[in-house]
Amino acid sequence: MAVFGVLAAALGAVGLVSPDAQLSLLGLTAPGGRGSGDHTSAFVTASSMAALNMGVYYVLAALADWRAFFRWTVPFRLLTCAVFTAAVVTGRAPEAFLGVAAWEGLGALATGAALRQERRAGTEDA
Repeated sequence: MAVFGVLAAALGAVGLVSPDAQLSLLGLTAPGGRGSGDHTSAFVTASSMAALNMGVYYVLAALADWRAFFRWTVPFRLLTCAVFTAAVVTGRAPEAFLGVAAWEGLGALATGAALRQERRAGTEDA
């Protein structure tokens, strides 16, 4: 959780400082010149701020060892994976967006597996 949080916060900070760099990290092409009505930077700024906040939430939850929060993330990250994958399949997002879907899906599976292993080992707090 802490590692995901730090990575999310760091990537959010990158997007706030340089939206074009964030697009490049995601494998997306930054528009050369922004025309009237192009709000790419606004959307990258909004999602970057959300990522920064989410990263901090994850780090704080990890520091507090808040297992309920960890459990809550699993289904919602799987949902995010499904929605992002569907966006690519339906043509609403470029194929590069599958990387974001994979990040969410694999993160959810890793979290779920860790929680299950802890429960089996009897180390989980109620």
